[in-house]
Amino acid sequence: MTTQVFGHKSPDTDTTGSAILWAWYLNEVQGADATAVLLGEPNTEAAFMLDRWDLPKPAIIEDVADDAPVVIVDTNNPAELPANINNADIRAIIDHHKLVGGLETKGPIDITVRPLACTATIMIDLMGDDAAKMPDWAKGAALTCILSDTMEFRSPTTTDHDRATAEKLAVDLGIDIPGYAAEMFAAKSDVSSFSDAELLRMDSKEYEVDGTKFRVSVLETTSPSVVLDRKASLADSMVTVAGEDGVDQVLLFVIDILNEEATLLVPNDLVKGVAEKSFGATVEGDAVVLPGVLSRKKQIIPNLKV
Repeated sequence: MTTQVFGHKSPDTDTTGSAILWAWYLNEVQGADATAVLLGEPNTEAAFMLDRWDLPKPAIIEDVADDAPVVIVDTNNPAELPANINNADIRAIIDHHKLVGGLETKGPIDITVRPLACTATIMIDLMGDDAAKMPDWAKGAALTCILSDTMEFRSPTTTDHDRATAEKLAVDLGIDIPGYAAEMFAAKSDVSSFSDAELLRMDSKEYEVDGTKFRVSVLETTSPSVVLDRKASLADSMVTVAGEDGVDQVLLFVIDILNEEATLLVPNDLVKGVAEKSFGATVEGDAVVLPGVLSRKKQIIPNLKV
């Protein structure tokens, strides 16, 4: 039976690229039968990666069958995975997020969770000498993943090892990192065709703080004004999305990649309190700028208070 390799819902660049990368490794190096799949439409930057490296978009699945062999990448959170995940045959987990708990397996499995900025970096380490066998498209996908998750080394999650891995890949491919990253971020910033609800769900994770359920959404962009010009309609859509998704509040952080700051939309007193208690911010109006805040994983979710 074919092993399905996938990451979290609302697929970003790392989830999309890492699933493709590990499926290649299982097939071409390990001699297994594996395929990459997605749990939703890839975001604009992930779509750019697929186009740039001439990669077919993986099939999108709704759920997994009982006993289906799977490998999970870039998450270990059941809330971000298919509803039937605990009835599947989980063979491995490769991730760089904190352990959440709740996954059940049918036996001992390989689990690799390392404090690096990007899943693709971990995968290259796991491949060892076999990483040299990666074709250019695989190296390109891995490079795109690392530059995305590190925001071209701006994110506080970036490690020296992530940077060194990306720089080696760029040399192998003859790619100028600043120029390529600019292309990536331009693709990520083009959100004109997305509805407000799609923007709020595009890169989001559910997280509970003292009984309050949040959908924590981030939009990383080099053109924050394009999103912030839609503040009023986004605030209205937060109510709809929260109701449909079974959470109490959507938090939207618009990450300005170039100026290295986040703007949190403040549609009500609940979010005003979150901003003040979590980030020591002084809130006046319907948004607040949080200097230096770039990482949901390291700077936003660990600090959330209500």
